[in-house]
Amino acid sequence: MSHGSNTDETRRKRGNPMPLLLFHSIRVSSVFHPWLFSAFFLCALSVLCGESTLAQQPNKPTRLLKISGFIQHLQWSPDGKKFLFTRGNFGGKMGLWTVNIDGTELSQLLPKAPVPQFDGHWSPDSKRILFVYDILQGTDGKLQLDTMNADGSGQKNLLPHKNFFEESPRFSPEGTKIVWTSTRNKNQDIWIMDADGKNQKALTTDLAIDNSPTWSRDGKQIAFTSARAGNLDIWIMNADGSGQKRLTDNPRMDYWPVWSPDGKKIAFTSNRDGNYEIYLMNPDGSGQRNLTQHPGNDNFATWSPDSRRVAWISNCDGEYGIFVLEVGK
Repeated sequence: MSHGSNTDETRRKRGNPMPLLLFHSIRVSSVFHPWLFSAFFLCALSVLCGESTLAQQPNKPTRLLKISGFIQHLQWSPDGKKFLFTRGNFGGKMGLWTVNIDGTELSQLLPKAPVPQFDGHWSPDSKRILFVYDILQGTDGKLQLDTMNADGSGQKNLLPHKNFFEESPRFSPEGTKIVWTSTRNKNQDIWIMDADGKNQKALTTDLAIDNSPTWSRDGKQIAFTSARAGNLDIWIMNADGSGQKRLTDNPRMDYWPVWSPDGKKIAFTSNRDGNYEIYLMNPDGSGQRNLTQHPGNDNFATWSPDSRRVAWISNCDGEYGIFVLEVGK
């Protein structure tokens, strides 16, 4: 059951989200992917910044490594040892990779897979990875959810494709539930199911897009991205879908929320200052602040297990890389 307004009058006031129109020429499907939208601009605007702009930061970010092509969907493992991310190139196949947090042992997990894989997420014990398997390689219709061991072995299908998209899968903190984005109701909505794929239930049914869910530390709440107010904003709801509430409210794009492991902060991406930056806020939406603050474009924030550091992806000197910044507690 949706907990927002669905009246025709409200729909007319909302209109069509502008990001959908801008994204049309670079989307890989009929579904809106804000992460690919920003990846396009990360590439196009890379000449606008460099290492010197990062050096102006009082607390300077540390670059862990440079990677050719483009990278996205960064995830810090719960045991603190590795990063998981999607790597690819424009016009080429995307795949899942891992690297140690010191930049060593860069490894592709499924090098022989015939189709793209992306948007991976660690299990709470860091032993398994939940990810999207692209059956039709970027054309409309078939994205399914698979799992595998952390070294790329033991790939299994969790949620088969049925001519719609299954995306953004996220394990609950205790590992017993999964939230994800699905188009099975002809629209992008947030769904929940048991970790074995059973007991599937829609948490949102708004006609606008809802995607990119993230769990609170105690598993009682879920933050997500929604365009129901006319542009992309961060929303929050209880784990049963009740109590849906808007956290950000500005005319630009706010998306890709990531709850800190200690439950005290939510990191997200916003272009409210003219380029894509990583922001932090409290779980009630207060205290919003720009964390990265430089002319480059930053995206896909992820937290260290102790919530003291935030990592993200940027290409401010022309090459994609992983950056880490100490934020304290």
